[in-house]
Amino acid sequence: MSSIESTPELASIVSLSSDPGSAIRVQNVSMHFRSCDALNNVSFEVPKGTVFAILGENGAGKTTLIKLLTGFLKPTTGSCEVLGLNPMRDALEIRRRVGYVSDAPSLYEWMRVDEIGWFTSSFYDGNFLERYKELASDFELPFDRKLKQLSKGGRAKVALAHDPELLILDEPTSGLDPLVRREFLESMVSRAAAGRTVFLSSHQVSEIERVADTIAILHQGTFKLIDSLAALSESVHEVTIGLSDSLVALPVLTPPARVLMENSDGRQRRLIVQGWSVEVERELQSCNGVVSVRHRRASLDELFVACVRGRSEAT
Repeated sequence: MSSIESTPELASIVSLSSDPGSAIRVQNVSMHFRSCDALNNVSFEVPKGTVFAILGENGAGKTTLIKLLTGFLKPTTGSCEVLGLNPMRDALEIRRRVGYVSDAPSLYEWMRVDEIGWFTSSFYDGNFLERYKELASDFELPFDRKLKQLSKGGRAKVALAHDPELLILDEPTSGLDPLVRREFLESMVSRAAAGRTVFLSSHQVSEIERVADTIAILHQGTFKLIDSLAALSESVHEVTIGLSDSLVALPVLTPPARVLMENSDGRQRRLIVQGWSVEVERELQSCNGVVSVRHRRASLDELFVACVRGRSEAT
């Protein structure tokens, strides 16, 4: 039985075609540090007007990728484009056109909410201040209060009170209370509906599931899967197979179906399968030694675990 690693099907998913409507385009990018390989030959594109979410555990390479997109790091190999610009050559222009919010936004905390808007407007076009005031009002931010007097959620709202072509978020809801987190995520959907693009990095499965159009799972610097949330919901299933004997060997599934994770427990096998179909079900049912086949749609959390852990040992 094959696992998720090094499959031709994965290569076809990750190597996306060039599209002039892309907000972000990354091609064959690797980032090697002295002590580790942070990214390994990653390629993807983010269509304009969508929410593209990268899901990965801490240390997967998400923040390194964002630093490459914003021009703070130069890739070891490969190339990036952001809004048609090269981050190495056009870093300042990219930063004028892109909004970035980290898990702990760095702000001048001695300024008031209205003052930080006025100060920041000098770096952007003439409409920035008007948009800032409108969004700050929508977020119910007190204009006369100093930033150091705001809660973490309030400071995050200040950082978000900007309407750029592309908004890049790196673990943006870390430490926020549930109500503020919900408002924050709803604003992401509203931005995409208005034609803006959101690039979201997180290890929180639940928040990504609420807002993403496309999901990319990053593990140890490599994309394990990239697809639309709708397609993943339809095609990824948890499959439980009853066997007549614990030593029964299951066949390699016919592509494009592939096994992301496999667990054995006596005479029962549990698989996470991408590309599930009636034909795949019949293929398994016809195998010698297979007594029963049950399946259901897998959750995004189960899919994430399958991509990160791969095949598990028998229990």
